[in-house]
Amino acid sequence: MRSSLTGALFALATLPALAQAPEGTPTRIRGTVDRLEGQTLHVNTPAGQTIPVTMAANFNVTGVVKRSLSEIKAGDYIASTSVRGPDGKLRALEVHFLPPGATEGQLPWDLAPDALMTNATVAGVAAAPQGQVLRVTYKGQEAEITVPPDVPVVAFVPGDMSLVRPGAAIFIFGQRKPDGSVSATRATLEKDGVKPPM
Repeated sequence: MRSSLTGALFALATLPALAQAPEGTPTRIRGTVDRLEGQTLHVNTPAGQTIPVTMAANFNVTGVVKRSLSEIKAGDYIASTSVRGPDGKLRALEVHFLPPGATEGQLPWDLAPDALMTNATVAGVAAAPQGQVLRVTYKGQEAEITVPPDVPVVAFVPGDMSLVRPGAAIFIFGQRKPDGSVSATRATLEKDGVKPPM
């Protein structure tokens, strides 16, 4: 089970590398499960669309569990979606723990306008009036991310198809093919009321 989960999380954590995949254009889908029909998963998006996603034969499901900001410590490997405030500093919208060995880096993310996703190692944690400040390092670079107290912090856990139920929050990273169809090998789903925040 551990090796299977590690493989799934590594795949999720190395999203930038998938941009070179020949199967299609990388696409991220967020929303709620509408229904499951055979190998097709229908997802309702916040924009009011229902998108059919073909699940690959090796389709993998992970869930998320709530973690605390106070659990983050130096040496942890995390990912955080953040936006820059008027002062130019990064402010987290969410934080999730990653497995060791996942790809480091920072890239544009579509959770919010001008958002960034940073995969990095925590070098230090400091208290601040507006929350905690994480000093992180990635690819020889350093950044500081302010994490307000109300920002969701989660970790991945093994899941199965029982999590794929109508109304459950879902995050899919898939491939959009030239004909417009979408296929995917994995999805992260709501578990016990904890929703994927990324």
